[in-house]
Amino acid sequence: MQENLKEIGKKKQQAQEELEHNTAVFVDEYMEEERGSSSLPKSQSSDAHHEGTDKGKRKLDNIETFFAPRTRAGSQPSLKSVMASKEAIHRADLAVARWFYDSCIPLNAINSNFAQKAIDAIGAIGPGYKLPSYYKLRVNLLRDCKDECKLLIDSYKRSWSEIGCTLMADGWTDNRNRTLINFLVYCPRGVAFLKSVDASDITKDAKTLCSLFCEVVEWIGPHNVVQLVTDNAANYKKAGELLHERFGNIYWSPCSAHCLNLILKDIGNMSHIQDLAQRASKVTIFVYNHVFVLAWLRKRDGWKEIIRPGATRFATTFITLKSMADHKLDLQAFITSKVFFDSKISKTVKGKEVSAIILDNKFWNDCLLASKLSGPLIRLLRIVDSDEKPSLGFLYDGMYKARKDIKLMFRNAKRMYKPYTSIIKRRCDRQLRQGIHCAAYFLNPHFQHDKEIFCQKAEVMQGLIELIGNKDICPKSTATMNEVRLFCDSLESFGKPIALTMAKEMQPGKILSQTSSSSGCERNWSVFEQIHTKRRNHLEHQRLNDLVFVRYNLNLRHRNYDPLDYTSIEMVDFWVLDEEPVSELILENLETEIYTEDVIPVAEELNTSSTKEPLNEEVLDDVGNDNEIIGNEDIDAFGGECFDEQGFRDITFDASNLGDDF
Repeated sequence: MQENLKEIGKKKQQAQEELEHNTAVFVDEYMEEERGSSSLPKSQSSDAHHEGTDKGKRKLDNIETFFAPRTRAGSQPSLKSVMASKEAIHRADLAVARWFYDSCIPLNAINSNFAQKAIDAIGAIGPGYKLPSYYKLRVNLLRDCKDECKLLIDSYKRSWSEIGCTLMADGWTDNRNRTLINFLVYCPRGVAFLKSVDASDITKDAKTLCSLFCEVVEWIGPHNVVQLVTDNAANYKKAGELLHERFGNIYWSPCSAHCLNLILKDIGNMSHIQDLAQRASKVTIFVYNHVFVLAWLRKRDGWKEIIRPGATRFATTFITLKSMADHKLDLQAFITSKVFFDSKISKTVKGKEVSAIILDNKFWNDCLLASKLSGPLIRLLRIVDSDEKPSLGFLYDGMYKARKDIKLMFRNAKRMYKPYTSIIKRRCDRQLRQGIHCAAYFLNPHFQHDKEIFCQKAEVMQGLIELIGNKDICPKSTATMNEVRLFCDSLESFGKPIALTMAKEMQPGKILSQTSSSSGCERNWSVFEQIHTKRRNHLEHQRLNDLVFVRYNLNLRHRNYDPLDYTSIEMVDFWVLDEEPVSELILENLETEIYTEDVIPVAEELNTSSTKEPLNEEVLDDVGNDNEIIGNEDIDAFGGECFDEQGFRDITFDASNLGDDF
């Protein structure tokens, strides 16, 4: 019995030792795996695995296709990163900071989509990794990145032949007065940058400009291009018409974003809008140039910055007026607070002037009316300037609704709404009322199957007939018209429940898959200026071309900007900088000079694009919900003397002489 008990005890002890040994081995293997995953690059680790086990078998996909990196938001951190001390993390941060400061790297480079990916790749190799050499960056790696971008464009090409594409050409002038043209191709799968051309000697000649466009069209494939979108200059328009004569299936369209900006500019130049913007800027300058004022306001619940940079200063004007209206209670609370009453600023001339503006109810009503007036246009600007959805099929409806909403805002009083709608109508008639826009609107099931909102104007059907009558687009026009009849009457397959249900979501066909704006071309121009400088040899010029090709396509691939949310500080100078020079150094001005260096905290908010909330959504959604607080007397007072009979004639005359900005 005792021997049996001893034998059982030995077996238990042996089993316990084996359990402890296996546990230790498991922990060691896990830690080794953690170190291995962070000490070998993905290519090396996968190669080592396959060489040791199954050399003849097909390699599996990288693990990153199935699991997110550990640095991504919401992912589980590694044991190594969790156990790192705060001192070690601080040393790593300092090392990165020294590199930025020593090499004068822009600080916003840390927000690049590729910054954390680069750090992750270095961390996967572990200590001992050496950065690539200067030569490798200039030659080998640049060539590899260019090949990657070409592969991306090749993947887009397959969709060009299926659903068509839009060729976008944007001309701009650099600091040396040279005219440069960037060529991009748009399709629903993405936007691709092709090249940049110095066209200083040919931009005034429409025929030569057309030859340049034809060269790019031939490379893309004439049957793949649906339209050419350029700015609104007369020479570009003529070149587009010549291109249409040569390729009957390619239409020319002006940039809708440019047209909308010109409309906002014309409305913003009206005397009562200018006066309102001047009064509002006095308030914002006062707020952003006094530390204690801004500090007091930021303690308010739900505070958001007043200054909201827009894509242009014309949009910024109306966005800021809407933001001012939203901050009415906060600003009035400060002006009536004991803090302001006891301060020296309240007794100054500027303090009294700003106080009078903030306590003026007409000022707030005008701010709200101006934002309601521009709301439909800004909403449309967001649509046409974004890549989330093809915008060609929504442009005509957006302009139609903008005029309709303005009429409703002024209670259909022609004397009140006519100055604004005449500006919109004239711009649309000369720029945005193209046949392809009307045809795209007619073919858009989002509007076609909603008879309550569908526009029945003759020009809509005329644009469709013009498109169908084009033999280069519709060789079988009779059969196409029969299909259009079935589409309009929701017959046969168009009348099935699934077709009617998906009408507002689907974007069928080549026409509805196109954009209406060339604003995708308008990005950082400084790199292009380096390309077209004359001080270079041929080899270096080719490298610069490759560099811009790579950089532009990488930015297009990962861009997630809001077209009404640029971080350009120059656009908000009118709202935060005082025009009067400082004559003497007094305490108040010293406080102003110190604070204006970091006076626009919205820039920090905009740089964190991954966590920011959508900016200016209230401009788009809330501008039509304030009729109950705006009376007829407020609407009649909006514009003041500008809306008497004589003033109405003056404004109409100004709207008919808008200049040659297109």
